[in-house]
Amino acid sequence: IKINNEKIEAIGHNLDEKDSEIYDAENKLVLPGGIDVHTHMSLDLGEYVAVDDFHTGTRAAAHGGTTCIVDHIAFGPKESYVSEMIEHYHELANNKAIIDYSFHGAVQDARDETLKQIEHLHINDGIVSEKIYTTYGGKLNDAEILKILKKAKETGTIICIHCENDGSIQELREEAEEQGNLDPIYHAKTRPAETEAEAINRLIYLSEIAGFPKLYIVHTSTELGLREIIKARKRGVKNLFCETCTQYLMLNESKYIDGGNEEAIKYIMAPPLRKQSDQDFLWEGIRNGDVDVVATDHCPFFYEKEKLPHKDNFMTCPGGVPGVEERVELIISEGLRRGIKLERLIEVLMVNPSKIFGLYPRKGNIIPGADADIIVLDEKEYTIKQENRHSIVDYTTYEGMNSDYEVSTVLCRGNFILKDGEYLGKQGYGKFIKRKIDE
Repeated sequence: IKINNEKIEAIGHNLDEKDSEIYDAENKLVLPGGIDVHTHMSLDLGEYVAVDDFHTGTRAAAHGGTTCIVDHIAFGPKESYVSEMIEHYHELANNKAIIDYSFHGAVQDARDETLKQIEHLHINDGIVSEKIYTTYGGKLNDAEILKILKKAKETGTIICIHCENDGSIQELREEAEEQGNLDPIYHAKTRPAETEAEAINRLIYLSEIAGFPKLYIVHTSTELGLREIIKARKRGVKNLFCETCTQYLMLNESKYIDGGNEEAIKYIMAPPLRKQSDQDFLWEGIRNGDVDVVATDHCPFFYEKEKLPHKDNFMTCPGGVPGVEERVELIISEGLRRGIKLERLIEVLMVNPSKIFGLYPRKGNIIPGADADIIVLDEKEYTIKQENRHSIVDYTTYEGMNSDYEVSTVLCRGNFILKDGEYLGKQGYGKFIKRKIDE
């Protein structure tokens, strides 16, 4: 693979080696750089802020073989517009990122100006995706969602959606609080699989009314939820994409019981960890093409300072876990153990995120003309531990897990970020990528 001026110039034998530095990757796994389209760097929840910023978070990503992220930004104040928060995020990321990055907008209303901004951001700013929620403070009602989906159909914008039935969850949480059921396991019990599946089903029907804009279901965590997506596709629903995350493939709800509340509180996230049967069904979804993307939802908070104090009341604990570093190694290792083809794993980790979100063909593949984002993995078993992680957070979600591969070398746009294990990343090297979707 010949690299010149940040791009892949040629692929073949006997390439002109004059004035070239030679890197020998014989007997190693050489793949396109990973693309994580679901991270939350510096996410401000009000009382808590995710502890990785665009420097430490992308440093961790790079060590794990990810060369580009698309970050889900926070909501601004209630009356603010999405464009203001995009500006704020440019300030947060500029001269910080180690690898390339982009942003998804976050929409909390359907005012006329918001709809205009969705179009403006898509056409002029390379922000071709927007996130909406069916729960939390910035949630939208069905009428607002329909307006946004119609605008997205017009512009080609992808609508990413956090699908949980808010009313059911509120009722179950109130019930748990009244009964004093506040141990971490009740985090899972108050957000049952049905709350995800119902919201996915409703959003799919709303997208049909809107004429099938691009609808991307983030962090699908249950068999019931994925079955709604499969069923919809069978009846002819178009432009429907399914993401799951590393945690739903590698962990299950036993984490909320084993090790007591002190350990369990680490895993408070929404959606919560699910049953082993859900995990197995999601892996089958990867095998057969029903799951399009594996991302991370990386959103870390300090364990000692910010998670542990809430061990006896899951409701007050900040929700989110780290994971941006472990995704590529763990999904390739576990996927191959389960007999899934490497090509399929490359699709969900690199190719599909790039194609769906307007980064292709620049990212997500190794072809002439693409950015030289290339990673090299050694086939070598090692154990993931907090002491070999590179996020600023004080724990790893995957402590003690064995990976069969270790990322040893990472190039982003032709420059070494990691070379045979030596970190060469430079703060501010990462560029904002304007994304473009070909209709």
